[in-house]
Amino acid sequence: MSLLFSSHAQSQTCSRYSFSSNRVFKSCSDLPVLNSFLHYNHDSSGKLEIAYRHTGIGSSRWVAWAINPTSKGMVGSQALVAYPRTDGTVRVYTSPITQYQTQLQEGKLSFQVSDLSATYKNNEIIIFATLGLSNNGTTLNQVWQEGGLSGNTPQMHVTSGPNVQSMATLNLLSGETATTNGGGSKLRKRNIHGVLNAVSWGILMPIGAITARYLKVFKSADPAWFYLHASCQFSAYIIGVAGWGTGLKLGSESPGIRFDTHRTIGIVLFSLGTLQVFALLLRPKPDHKYRLYWNIYHHLVGYTVIILSVINVFKGFDILKPDEKWKNAYIGVIVALAFSAVVLEAYTWFVVVKRKRSESAGKLQHGVHGVRSQQA
Repeated sequence: MSLLFSSHAQSQTCSRYSFSSNRVFKSCSDLPVLNSFLHYNHDSSGKLEIAYRHTGIGSSRWVAWAINPTSKGMVGSQALVAYPRTDGTVRVYTSPITQYQTQLQEGKLSFQVSDLSATYKNNEIIIFATLGLSNNGTTLNQVWQEGGLSGNTPQMHVTSGPNVQSMATLNLLSGETATTNGGGSKLRKRNIHGVLNAVSWGILMPIGAITARYLKVFKSADPAWFYLHASCQFSAYIIGVAGWGTGLKLGSESPGIRFDTHRTIGIVLFSLGTLQVFALLLRPKPDHKYRLYWNIYHHLVGYTVIILSVINVFKGFDILKPDEKWKNAYIGVIVALAFSAVVLEAYTWFVVVKRKRSESAGKLQHGVHGVRSQQA
C-alpha cells in the first residue's frame, strides 16, 4: 500500500529553508528517502520552476532529479544531473534515461528546460531549472538518485535500500508525495525471496543433514531417520524452488540490475538440489556394489549445497541490507546448528567406539568359550 506524505507534515522541514539567492518557492515537499527536498512554483500554463536539494552529499558523487512522463520508474525518466568538479565548479546538464546501467549521458529532454544551474556548498547540491510541461495534468512521476563518480563519469548507483525506493508521484496542487507501488512491491518480493531461501537452503537443508548424520547411528531410529531426512530435504527443496522462482521474477523485472555472484550461486544450488532429488530415485540398496559410490556422491553434493547455501544467504543480506537483527538472528541459528553438530559428532563417536569395544569383547568372550568347549 502506498505511503502518503501530506503537504503540511512534509513541509515542516523544507518550508524552513531559505535560499541564499532570495529565491522564493511557494510549495515544497520532503522526499521520503536520500535526504532530498523539492521546492517548486507551478502555474496553469504548465510552467514548473523547481529547486531540487540533495543534502549530505560528498564532492565525488552525482545527484539527479527526474520526471518520467510515461511510467513509474527509471527507464523513460527525463533527468537533471549535477556533480561537483575538482575545480570547485558544478556541472549540471540534462540526460534522458533510455536504459538501465546508464552513465547519464548528456542529451535533450522531451520537454523544454531553461534557467538550468546548480550550486554545491556544505555538502549540499541544489539544482535549479524551469520546465515547460503540458498543462493537462497536475500529478508527476518523479525519480531522484545519487551515485559515485569515476573522474567526471557518473557510475551506477546502489541497487538496494533507499536507492531503489526513490520513486514517487507528486501532486503539484496539494504538494502530496506518494511513494509508488512499484518500489514497495519489488521490496516485498525481495523480502519474500530472501525469507524463502534463508529458511529452505539456509536452515532446513542443514537440519536435514544433521538428522541423517546423527540419528542413523541409533539402530532403533532405523528407518525413521531416513524418512525424517528425506522429508526435511524435500521440503527445503520445494520452498527453495519457490524462492528461486521469485528471484527469476525479480531479475526479469529489473533488467540491468545484476548481482552476478548471488545469481550464479543460486543457479548452482538449484541444479545440485535437483540432482539430489533425482538421485533418491536411483538410490541402490545397502548391499549393492555401487552403494559406496552413491554415498560418496550424495554426501559430497549435499555438503556442497549446505556450504553454498549459507554463503548465498549472507550474499542476500548484503544485497537487501535488512535490519541488523535479522542477520544476527540467522547467525544465531547457524551457530546453534553448528554447536549441535559438534556435540552430536562427539557423542556419535563415543557411541560408535563403545559399541565396537563391546562387540570386540563379545567376540573375544565367545572365542574363549569356544576354545574351552573344544578342550573339554
